[in-house]
Amino acid sequence: MPIKTYRQAINEAMAMEMRRDSTVIVIGEDVAGGAGCSGDRDAYGGVMGVTKGLFPEFGEARVIDTPITESAIMGAAAGSAQAGLRPIAELMFMDFLGVCFDQIYNQAAKFRYMFGGKAECPMVVRTMAGAGLRGGAQHSQNLTQMVTMVPGLKVVCPTNAYDAKGLLIQAIRDNDCVIFVEDKFLYETSCEVPDEDYTIPFGEANFLREGSDVTIVGISNTVNKAVAVADRLAAEGISCDVIDPRTTSPLDEDAIIESVETTGRLVVVDEMTPRCGLAADISSIVAEKAFGALRAPIKKVTAVHSPIPFAPDLEDAWMPQEADIEAAVREVMGYK
Repeated sequence: MPIKTYRQAINEAMAMEMRRDSTVIVIGEDVAGGAGCSGDRDAYGGVMGVTKGLFPEFGEARVIDTPITESAIMGAAAGSAQAGLRPIAELMFMDFLGVCFDQIYNQAAKFRYMFGGKAECPMVVRTMAGAGLRGGAQHSQNLTQMVTMVPGLKVVCPTNAYDAKGLLIQAIRDNDCVIFVEDKFLYETSCEVPDEDYTIPFGEANFLREGSDVTIVGISNTVNKAVAVADRLAAEGISCDVIDPRTTSPLDEDAIIESVETTGRLVVVDEMTPRCGLAADISSIVAEKAFGALRAPIKKVTAVHSPIPFAPDLEDAWMPQEADIEAAVREVMGYK
């Protein structure tokens, strides 16, 4: 099976769906940027090059550059979804969610409900999030919790190239608004990805490691850190379940509960801030539904509740690191 990067997998998913379905379009800032310059009909493909190659194949009618106006991008996508298209709207950085949030949470998320099921909104918002690339406080946030809390939105957080392709194809074919959160730290990571199209259903968690002592639930790039920690601790005889929910809405609560009922211990790792975040949400679900199975207090490993520092050392200290996850596992294991 061929090895592909996270970036390639996302690009391939869009291209395959655009070939399969002529109603799929891409709209955003710089998605066709640079195309039309003398001697070069390809585009850079967005700030991270994810849409590169789409413009020369599908043209300016289906790969649409916009001004720097996120509210217009989301409004146009939501409107075109009502008119029979299946737009993929690129929100360059998730930090800009506030600029266009009304179009997403107050319009796109509600069409099906406000019109008695007669209207659908087959729209995907691709955006990138995450710290660690020295982007500063306004280009590094992960605001997945803000969209997860909105009824009517589906929220996807792929952690590897295989999942990214299958989940994005599923998202494009979905008839509701899907927020597809790409961790920018993962674009150069790679794994085996089939050339064929395939889908991964929403709401089905992935067990990356199976163990009996501690359940570790990660979100986005923290999943990979949790796997590294679990592998190290296994050498000491501490076995961990590592669960990647893949989608935060719907969330595979059953998989998490089932695991905690086996291990009796839970560590939730989340790069978002600690208050009202996904770590807090998952902790509350387990406390409510599996309290009797717990043998130690739940441990959250999150970012610091502050804006993201620009200084490299401070940014690293702000983010949950493998050492923090390992310390949390040892703490719940040592609880008496």
